[in-house]
Amino acid sequence: MNDLSNGALLEKHCCTCKPIPAFVLYILTTLFLIGLSVSTFLLIAVRNATFLVSFLFLSSLVLAFLFWNKRNWRTKGAILFFLSSLPEADLRQAKEGQLVKITGFASCGSVSLRSSYERAPSCIYTSTLLYEYGGLNLNPRKVNGSCFQWGLTYCERFSTDFYITDKKSGLRAVVKAGSGCRVTPLVFESELVKTTRSCRILSPPLRKWLRERNLSDEARLLRLEEGYVQEGSTVSVVGIVHRNNDVTMIVQPSEVVSTGCLWQKLLLPVDIDGVLLSVSRMAVADHSISR
Repeated sequence: MNDLSNGALLEKHCCTCKPIPAFVLYILTTLFLIGLSVSTFLLIAVRNATFLVSFLFLSSLVLAFLFWNKRNWRTKGAILFFLSSLPEADLRQAKEGQLVKITGFASCGSVSLRSSYERAPSCIYTSTLLYEYGGLNLNPRKVNGSCFQWGLTYCERFSTDFYITDKKSGLRAVVKAGSGCRVTPLVFESELVKTTRSCRILSPPLRKWLRERNLSDEARLLRLEEGYVQEGSTVSVVGIVHRNNDVTMIVQPSEVVSTGCLWQKLLLPVDIDGVLLSVSRMAVADHSISR
């Protein structure tokens, strides 16, 4: 079993600047202050607002570009577009060491997982996130804590080795997503529990779940989300083909894989660290209906 919880906590951290490097933000801030000073001086000295208007218009475009990339990084838009643009490979024809995208049915290996809150059995991946709405009395121990917004307070995210049956060739491969492997999941959580200002009472199942994890069960604004991939789901994985005797495996790349600049979507490059795991949209829809 592979514990991915720390990666999820860092991913939800509000102070991260990805995919824009911090030094770029410093440079842009400096240029903005210089440009604003010069344009303001020209407005006062020669009474010409053309430069100021042009500067503000250009600044708004840059700000919109940065905001767009920040938002897509949080929703993994660049990785989703990268995944959809990759052609599906045929395991029978794939060469050793080749980066491939394989789509097929998932089945459990020697170790299977059970989701934390719903207790869904026979899973190859599970993720449970607990958010708390921060007021003036915000607990400083929160990872993503800010006043008057939802902050991630607890996280459980796990993956394990599993099998995938390639729908093109019918071959079965082992996907190495267990202990010691790097995994980038594209499995989005669904909201299961959310208390409101008018009803902050916690249900008995939620209280029990909180107590089992030594978390406070006091009435407050909470939101619990959970996502998982069960055996039989249609999944897509991106990784490196490795063959050992008669066993075909999909393993993590030795280096991070970049999505590259996606100019058609105005997106900056994003690094993918490890095996990329995604669930088909059809499977997600079926899962939502079953709930």
